[in-house]
Amino acid sequence: MPRSVRSRRFPVAVALSSAALVFGAWTLVHGLTDGGTDGRYRATVAPSSAAPTRAVTTTPLHALGASKPVRVRIPSAGVDTGPLLGLGLASDGTVQVPTVAQAADIGWYTGGVTPGQTGPAVLIGHFDTIDGPAVMRDVSHIHVGDPITVTRADGSVLTFTVQRLQEVSKSDFPTQAVYGNTDRPELRLITCGGPIVGGHHPDNIIIYADLTAERM
Repeated sequence: MPRSVRSRRFPVAVALSSAALVFGAWTLVHGLTDGGTDGRYRATVAPSSAAPTRAVTTTPLHALGASKPVRVRIPSAGVDTGPLLGLGLASDGTVQVPTVAQAADIGWYTGGVTPGQTGPAVLIGHFDTIDGPAVMRDVSHIHVGDPITVTRADGSVLTFTVQRLQEVSKSDFPTQAVYGNTDRPELRLITCGGPIVGGHHPDNIIIYADLTAERM
């Protein structure tokens, strides 16, 4: 998590040292690779180290109140999963990730905002595990302009439109772009990418999306 985050929704994170915060964010995505596969599966998008920019013209929607996400649907990737896992911080200050047994599930980082609030709501899902393909196995089918639908506990159904997909080395994880404050409701979805090297994926694929529709 970035040391620049000042939101009251990150009380544990801001109490840590700046070095621990950056390390925690790196470990979050590094943990997604634990228990890699035999190399049959590979996720990749057009690599880019540039700061994400909005690729789709969208009209900002007003921010909503807090309500936990309970279901995520990404039609282009064949994802329809719920309930969502709640991911907090581990005892060492790093962010939790889904376990291998939870490979079919997507988790939501509870230390951040809920989808629909101002700021980046962060979702995390495995691309694969030692047992084979996982929930984000078809991440390469997701393109700019595709919808990601999040159902919340209050009954609202939010549509986020994909603005950018970014593949980066884990050593260059864009902490500020993922966790930094924003002026509108946004979504981040993180998984792993690239060919397997030494039993692990060396990259992360990050999907950036803006809230574009709401219905009850």
